[in-house]
Amino acid sequence: MTEAPVSKEVLFEDFFNLPKYRRALNELSLSYPQKKSLEVDYHDLDEYNIDLADELLERPHEVIEAAERAIENMGVLSPQGEIVKPHVRFHSIPESNKILIRNINSSWINRMLCLEGVITKITTVKPKISTAVFKCNSCERVYRIEQHRYQDALKTPGECVCGKKSFTLLVEDSEFVDVQRAEIQEPLEYMRGGEQAKSVTVWLSSDLTNKFVAGDKIEVTGVLKLNTGKKKSSVYDVFVDANHVKKLEQEFEEIEISEEDREWIHEMSKDPKIYEKIVASIAPSIYGHKEIKEAIALQLFGGTAGKVKPDGMKIRSDMHILLIGDPGTAKTQLLRYVKELAPKGIYVSGKSSSGAGLTATAEKDDFAEGGWTLKAGALVLAAGGIALIDEFDKMGDEDRSSMHEAMESQTISVAKAGIVTTFRANASILAAANPKYGRYDPFDPPAEQFNIPPTILSRFDLIFPIRDVLNPQRDSEMADHILLTHKLAAKSRREELTEEEKKDVIPVIEPEKLRKYIAYARKNSHPILSDEAIERIKRFYVDMRKLGETQKSVPITARYLEAIVRLAEASAKVRLSDTVELQDAERAIRLLQFSLREIGVDPETGQFDIDIIATGTPKSKADKIKTVRRIIKDISSEKGEATHADVLEEAKKNGINPEDLEEILNVLRREGDIYSPKHGVYKPAERREG
Repeated sequence: MTEAPVSKEVLFEDFFNLPKYRRALNELSLSYPQKKSLEVDYHDLDEYNIDLADELLERPHEVIEAAERAIENMGVLSPQGEIVKPHVRFHSIPESNKILIRNINSSWINRMLCLEGVITKITTVKPKISTAVFKCNSCERVYRIEQHRYQDALKTPGECVCGKKSFTLLVEDSEFVDVQRAEIQEPLEYMRGGEQAKSVTVWLSSDLTNKFVAGDKIEVTGVLKLNTGKKKSSVYDVFVDANHVKKLEQEFEEIEISEEDREWIHEMSKDPKIYEKIVASIAPSIYGHKEIKEAIALQLFGGTAGKVKPDGMKIRSDMHILLIGDPGTAKTQLLRYVKELAPKGIYVSGKSSSGAGLTATAEKDDFAEGGWTLKAGALVLAAGGIALIDEFDKMGDEDRSSMHEAMESQTISVAKAGIVTTFRANASILAAANPKYGRYDPFDPPAEQFNIPPTILSRFDLIFPIRDVLNPQRDSEMADHILLTHKLAAKSRREELTEEEKKDVIPVIEPEKLRKYIAYARKNSHPILSDEAIERIKRFYVDMRKLGETQKSVPITARYLEAIVRLAEASAKVRLSDTVELQDAERAIRLLQFSLREIGVDPETGQFDIDIIATGTPKSKADKIKTVRRIIKDISSEKGEATHADVLEEAKKNGINPEDLEEILNVLRREGDIYSPKHGVYKPAERREG
């Protein structure tokens, strides 16, 4: 006579009486019902009973329900004297059941799996009936009907014993559970080339709700189910019923690096020409732009992460770079190359991005059945990596207002329809913008040429104008380079290129190897400023400020002091150094000076003037505007009004030519500082206080 098989409930009662889980249950009982879940490590179950562990993977709902009934049968009591009925949540399932979102198929239906993804949408929490109580309208018999966990349609009793089919739902007597839907997208670092990210819907319930926001990277352990609720069809959508969810830190460096890779990286870090090799490996098919490529290389490595001031304020380690200039100067190609090179990057166009756009938003969505959904934009999805934004000058007004916060504090706050939340947006930004009127004019302030407010321009660590300058020698060299690139690209389809040919178009360091080098450096190198580097950076900053005293302008601000530190730390990371040395400080200063010479010099005076970026108006022009405003005020005080002839005469005495005067008068009228009661006459506008 064979023994009857032991039920799963009995097996789980025995399992939960193991010392580890007996303690966990006792702790849970003390905080129940505020805490509603018991977490179980799959490996513990596998050691206890391998058959039960295997059955969990193949018939998860049946096993999970048996585990929860077992705890109920054990009669564990809460401090209030009620029986504890927790959710049992399993984690750390075998690697064989951990799959990519893109690999989900019908073979996984009703089986337990584990997925990683970034939340791109998440609904508000809604109550869902778990047990509906109905009363027959004829005989008043009461029915308790368990509802389907995954369908919205209400399941009714059908027919009463009295033969009637009319029922009333007793809402106050029914039981409810919180539910929330999220859409998760596969992590960007798992994608290669131009692959489209895949996504899947996840159902969160009970104490798993209200714990995550769009932009969070999570690991979901759950059961793949078919959505059979809304239509009759042979084709179904799938979703994951989450049993366990763990929030993961979103890291730039999530790349597997072998011992062989590690040896190569350390050997390469000692190469005295490491900087030249890395710069030469960034978009080699694009001619020139050495300083820009060097700056992009440092941006990919980033500054020392995780720094916190004594008062608790976090210090930004990510750098922002803006490329502005003429069309056809390879700005977009640079961005696209960096997108392929970066261990984690996302490319968007400021013009074409919609919905959540570049930042984040809350909006009504069919995903939430007309409810409100939090949506993550490009900067949130690129958190921990780099965001490549083309046509930055054409972003929407809603994104523009959020960019200030995103670029400085690296967070994005949303307050809409009662939803108040903050997204993490710790991404470096490499952006490109085109001039309003076709070509970049070095004699006009950037703020007048681009649809980008000075408050956003000033948050970029480095700004590089790229001009298409007529130069016969350079034009000849560029033509040779482009034509050679096309020739070798075609030739490589038929035969192997020679080493001499490769050096002109092939990166010195292969993209895959460079990607690993960057990831390893970001993860393992955390350089600290040396005394020599501090002294050099301080001397540069103080000397520039002294220069400003002499020329009566502000050549540099403290914001750029921090930019130099980030650049210098990134320079040290290239060597895998734990110390920012003098050479790193010199490299950072050289790049900042190059950028300031290109964008921060007043064309009228030839002097450094950071107001060109910070306010959009160089000090020389701002002084002229103040002078004209004063002239109009003085003449009006004396004569009652200022005629154009009087203003022109006084302006000439102050060194302001007629062309500049016309522009300044237009600015003053536009800003509301003056008005014209009649043609050719000006008066100062009255300013009301308060």
